Amino acid sequence: MTILIACLSTGKGTWGHVSRVIQDGEFEKVILITNDYGKENFNKSDKTELIAIKLEQGITDLREEIFKELKSGIKTNETEIALNIASGSGKEHMALISALLKLGVGIRFIALTKEGIKEI
Repeated sequence: MTILIACLSTGKGTWGHVSRVIQDGEFEKVILITNDYGKENFNKSDKTELIAIKLEQGITDLREEIFKELKSGIKTNETEIALNIASGSGKEHMALISALLKLGVGIRFIALTKEGIKEI
């Protein structure tokens, strides 16, 4: 089972990038780490879960919040994680990657390229 986990935050054009990754990829589940604005305004599909986090908190608190949210939705022994961090800040990326590593899951980075979705 492949789950896409992606940041959905700031950055000009990054919502479009994330949308195309979701649309063009073959994922059983999609989890987007966002803020309240993203949760209210992103057009999501049925298989997409939006997790709103408080971005103004410190990085360790941010990691813990993401960890707690993901822990209940990811079975670490039977899950493959495709990770896209084209959207968001370095602080968000570090907190998300740290939370995933703390969960004990393997990750592979994916991105939208001219040739389609590719592992990078």
